[in-house]
Amino acid sequence: MTSALSITRAVNPPRAAFVDFPLGDTAGKPHDPEGQRAVLRAALAGFETIDAPGGIVTLPFAWSDDDSWKDAVLSGRATDCVAGTMAMRDEREARYDTPQYQCERDRELAERAQREGGCPTCVWLE
Repeated sequence: MTSALSITRAVNPPRAAFVDFPLGDTAGKPHDPEGQRAVLRAALAGFETIDAPGGIVTLPFAWSDDDSWKDAVLSGRATDCVAGTMAMRDEREARYDTPQYQCERDRELAERAQREGGCPTCVWLE
């Protein structure tokens, strides 16, 4: 099961079930065991329909009525209701609007892959 479709496509597992939920909540919302079971059952049923290696089935669940949660997650302002309080869930470093690389060689490889037809994990490069 995955909530990171582009990464899952890049690593090409034998089969996967994608659900458009926040990372870390792939099985469903906290404290919602029925919803979590529904996601798990749908994933298992979906695996039965995949007939070729690398197949990904998209599960028909929505985190909320709209996609505004994605804006909060991508900006680092995502919150979650924990014991009646709102708590910050994402404690990573600040985001940048340009790619960040661990070394110059990583940058060169990513840019070359993009020039040569694209890279499934380099979706931010033009």
